[in-house]
Amino acid sequence: MKTGTPAALLAGALLLAGCGAQVEGGDTAARTVTVKRCGEDVPYTTPRRAVVYEGGSADKMFALGLTRHVHGYVMPPANPPVTESPWAAEYAKVKFLGDDLLNRELVVDAKADFVVAGWRSGFSDQRGITPAILDGLKIQSFMHTESCFNYPGHPERVTPFEALYTDLERLGRIFGVEDRARTLIAGYRQRVEAVVAQAPKGDPPPVFLYDSGTDKPFTAGSQVPPTDIIRFAGGRNVFGDLDARWGEVTWEAVVEAEPEVIVILDYGDKPAAEKIRFLKEFPTTSKLPAVVNDRFYVLDYNEGISGPRNIDGLEGFAKYLRELRTAATR
Repeated sequence: MKTGTPAALLAGALLLAGCGAQVEGGDTAARTVTVKRCGEDVPYTTPRRAVVYEGGSADKMFALGLTRHVHGYVMPPANPPVTESPWAAEYAKVKFLGDDLLNRELVVDAKADFVVAGWRSGFSDQRGITPAILDGLKIQSFMHTESCFNYPGHPERVTPFEALYTDLERLGRIFGVEDRARTLIAGYRQRVEAVVAQAPKGDPPPVFLYDSGTDKPFTAGSQVPPTDIIRFAGGRNVFGDLDARWGEVTWEAVVEAEPEVIVILDYGDKPAAEKIRFLKEFPTTSKLPAVVNDRFYVLDYNEGISGPRNIDGLEGFAKYLRELRTAATR
């Protein structure tokens, strides 16, 4: 159903990740640079002991070859096993710090000097771990740009794939690996352009992303990668005008949208097969065009949250849409 990372690119990514985290030019001394954290200019001194939350954060660091700057990772149950990651070898080199939500005690106990997470996806006022709180503890922090659109005081609105590139560029500056970041971003852009060039012509099929929920469905809004994945592949997210990252809608709205394809976000703790079975058995959704025609596409959790694997998710879903179009014209 899905295409994996091309062998050559995967080998290159692993090789890059194994290069260590030396500052370009061989200078390993700490330096201070000013880089935006959402819409705020923040001075960063080269981190040595980063804690990363979820696969997207870890993958960005590993893809940039920054493994030796990562002390450890926090991986909640929704995330699939790290052994399935293209960077499994890099995960094995750093510490597993927990499988719960990010919290201040964990970060302090780890003696972290840098934390990577998203706003309200890791960082949280309610749980007492925010960039402002960490600033007060002299612990640096970095937020995924795709989560910045409603960050209090310093919002920043960027389309999801551009947010991925922005993160790689900013992390590259913080760690002094700007050339690596530029090379990585250029490669990702080329892969996206290749997909767009092959996208089926004509009216884009309506696509519904089903994350979870039975009383009300939880889905992808305009601020998260699946909307760009669907768009670049040649489809249309039926809730792409929802000004949010993820949010609840109604089953009535799903029925009214008549999705021809349903993307299932596959969690580690909420398997896609269970969600597909529910949609087939639930009377309200059992007659949807996508359900009747068995048009389900399974998107891996780490392809749906901000990170390098968004590109893999795009390529896989684009291939699926092209195959649907080919079958329809026979």
